[in-house]
Amino acid sequence: MEAVGLALLASGIGAGLVVIGASLGIGRIGGQAMDAMARQPEAGGAIRTAMIIAAALIEGIAFFGLVIALLLIVLT
Repeated sequence: MEAVGLALLASGIGAGLVVIGASLGIGRIGGQAMDAMARQPEAGGAIRTAMIIAAALIEGIAFFGLVIALLLIVLT
């Protein structure tokens, strides 16, 4: 394979891994938050706020990973 082909392959694999990791992380946060709210309904507001902040941070990291993967395509 040529260097360009390998860069495109690495970009595709990297983007896929980023999306899989982010979706698993956000899914786990959501599931654990629902369990916590079921155990302590009075703390639902604080748990929801923490869940949204954590999900936003994970999405930010996922966007960063996707930008890096797309830069592999552009720079080759």
